[in-house]
Amino acid sequence: MKTIIEPFRIKTVEPIRFTTRRERKKILETAGYNPFLIHAEDVIIDLLTDSGTSAMSSQQWAKIMEGDESYAGSKSYYSFENAVKKITGHKHIIPTHQGRAAEKILFSIVGSKGKFIPSNTHFDTTRANIEFMGCEAHDLLVEIGKHPEKRADFKGNMDVDQLVKFINEKGAGNIPLVMLTVTNNSGGGQPVSMQNIKEVSEVCKRFQIPFFLDACRFAENAYFIKLREKDYAAKSVLEIAKEMFSYTDGATMSAKKDALVNIGGFLSLNDDSLAMNCRNLLIITEGFPTYGGLAGRDLEAVARGLEEVVDEHYLQYRIRSIEYLGEKMTQAGIPIIEPTGGHAVYIDAKRFLPHVPAYQYPGQSIVCEIYLEGGIRAVEIGSVMFGKYDKEGVLISPPMELVRLAIPRRVYTQSHIDYVAEVLIEVYKNRANLKGYKITYEAPMLRHFTANFKPAE
Repeated sequence: MKTIIEPFRIKTVEPIRFTTRRERKKILETAGYNPFLIHAEDVIIDLLTDSGTSAMSSQQWAKIMEGDESYAGSKSYYSFENAVKKITGHKHIIPTHQGRAAEKILFSIVGSKGKFIPSNTHFDTTRANIEFMGCEAHDLLVEIGKHPEKRADFKGNMDVDQLVKFINEKGAGNIPLVMLTVTNNSGGGQPVSMQNIKEVSEVCKRFQIPFFLDACRFAENAYFIKLREKDYAAKSVLEIAKEMFSYTDGATMSAKKDALVNIGGFLSLNDDSLAMNCRNLLIITEGFPTYGGLAGRDLEAVARGLEEVVDEHYLQYRIRSIEYLGEKMTQAGIPIIEPTGGHAVYIDAKRFLPHVPAYQYPGQSIVCEIYLEGGIRAVEIGSVMFGKYDKEGVLISPPMELVRLAIPRRVYTQSHIDYVAEVLIEVYKNRANLKGYKITYEAPMLRHFTANFKPAE
């Protein structure tokens, strides 16, 4: 059959409050033209993030009732630990309340001024946690990944030649670890090939540098490997995921993505000494090692979610639903990153609004107009999120100006996605009338969360 149906039935529903364009205009002004500051009840379709926004299954809710809330030695922790070990194969499993907590603990131990952390592309909280410790975060994305209009199977890969050059320039002793993000979120949700994972691992072994995955969307990445690397077509997603982790020394994960839960994460490690130091910091910042900032019921939900996410019927539906939205947009001429990735469709704001320069934040202009037109919340991934200033205060822009439409897992139906496409097409038709924005307030780090804007004159 050509139609890929949702591999689930809906048992519980949540009402959507509909707003008018006039109401949304006032809401947007009150929020300082920043979708992060809009109240969720004022959003019709929320595509701000796929993090923590999944609909949990009946089995996950059942597991919540089994949660053991013992302070130490909770049986729910051992369910969680076994589920994570089954996939990662790592020795030490440290629970955290979400992925950024795992990053904070890891980089607080290994990071310091004068250190460098290379990646294919660091996402916002990863970069912030690295830079907070005085380290430098560097992105070594393959060249094809910097060109939204060009199609390739694995545009999320790290440039291995550049990695070797980077290590030789900075010195292996100044690089506490190499991190590979799967899938590559900032790079358009693009997958990383198994071949690239192997090659990065080999380089790390050669220079004796630990190799970590940012594994938020490991299952989606594994499914792309199954679809696009011929040697893996006959393997299960679980087998592929296990092989991915087998080349690594550790991982961080926000379970709010591919573990299909609303809160949770972990840090997994093989190094005994590093694990001990991380657990000590965990106790200070998160909680005892067998709950790590989570309730027992949350640990149970994560454990069950890690089983459900490797189901290939679910992943087929998940990847196809993203592709479906991408097809509707490209048919209308809307420029996006092609091919579509695993969790979101990314609009190429440079091509969408060629008349708006980077210093007037074309992505932010599109994000505001999408909300104004249809009550859809999205997020800018460009000069607002990743822009920096030089010594003269001039904006240094990242390679791409993007708008991410992140699709929550198991939440919206095809009619919701059709509505999203209709709104985007209407905004695109009106693109010549869109103007840029200026920042009126910004925090020194992670400014996109709280910044205020006004339309540029």
